[in-house]
Formats: sequence, structure tokens, C-alpha cells
Amino acid sequence: QVQLVESGGGLVQAGGSLRLSCAASGRTISNRAMGWFRQAPGKERELVTSIAWSGTSTYYADSVKGRFTISRDNTKNTVYLQMNSLKPEDTAVYYCAVARFGLVSSSPRVYDYWGQGTQVTVSS
Repeated sequence: QVQLVESGGGLVQAGGSLRLSCAASGRTISNRAMGWFRQAPGKERELVTSIAWSGTSTYYADSVKGRFTISRDNTKNTVYLQMNSLKPEDTAVYYCAVARFGLVSSSPRVYDYWGQGTQVTVSS
């Protein structure tokens, strides 16, 4: 079992920045890909970004390319999401998740552990 705890969400003005953290416990995640998803009210959960176990390969949704950066520190069992130039449409609950495999994946079906989510609200 893996437990994930997200932190760093909050309220920010458009154009601002936030840094989310996701700390894993229970077992190591160093050999697994990680992902950040988000879900806005009335919308389906979508993948924002994913990072391979080594940190050398990443995937970003088009909507966040150039603004968001995912990183990981396997010594701390932690994944980060740096969000810059935030827009009101980035408002959502953000979830981190652990994949069953080590490679980057955009499919929610390969992620089998999920955090409880952290709210990000961007005001205009």
C-alpha cells in the first residue's frame, strides 16, 4: 500500500504561482511513474503531467505546457508540481497518483494509488 498526501494548494491571483508537493509513504515510489491530475467542478478528472521513475522523461497536457513543471526527489519519496502563470481555468482539485509502471503514462487506468487532493483556486 502507498499513502499519498498532497499539500501546497490555495488561493492565488491570476499570473501567480503555487508549488504543490506530494509525499508518499508506505512503500517506495522510486521505481514508479507519478502523475498529477486535476478535476474542476462538473468536469472529468484529467491528467496534467506525468514523470517517469527516473525523472528523465515527462509528459504535459497542452494546456499547461510552458507553465507547469513536474519534478521528483526519490530520496524523499516526494513529487512536486511547480505552477507558474496560473489562470482561472487552472482552478481545480489537484491529485497526485502513483502508476503501476515506471514509464510516463497519460492513461488514468495505470495509476493505482491516489492522494486525497488539494484545492487550487485562481482568481481573475
